[in-house]
Amino acid sequence: MEKYIFILFFLILVKTGLLAQAQYEASQDLKYPEVKVAKGLINKYQIQNDTAYKWFGVNELLYKADTATLNAFERGRKKYQFVVFGGTWCEDTQFILPKFFKLQEQSGFPDEGVTLFGVDRAKNALGNIAKAFNITNVPTFIIMKEGKEIGRVVEYGKTGKWDKEIAALLNE
Repeated sequence: MEKYIFILFFLILVKTGLLAQAQYEASQDLKYPEVKVAKGLINKYQIQNDTAYKWFGVNELLYKADTATLNAFERGRKKYQFVVFGGTWCEDTQFILPKFFKLQEQSGFPDEGVTLFGVDRAKNALGNIAKAFNITNVPTFIIMKEGKEIGRVVEYGKTGKWDKEIAALLNE
């Protein structure tokens, strides 16, 4: 229980900008120098508007949410929050994350309801937030309600339909 309170408090501090340290850093991937790695607290606009992340716009266009998934997001927009971990170097993140944000926007789910952390190849963000959430693979979508995790979808989920699995968690 204390872990969740600490995490919620940390997220509030980060969101309100009360932490003095940098919220994110960008660097070149050591394995692939042409890849830009964003590590720390980031947002979709930083990725969307950075020409280093051309994959964002392309993969966003490819997605069309079904009505049931959109409805689940719409119903959950005032009850739930998302804590998302992704790697800008990771092909799964590059494929899924733009689709998630398109779904978020189409459903009217507020930007304030989504906290996005970029991680490096070792799955570390700035600070120990990735370790606190036990992140082993990316992308990871954690659904929170009242400061408690109610479920998570890792990469493509158990069925390969990550969006349907998130919707099912929002419908519980």
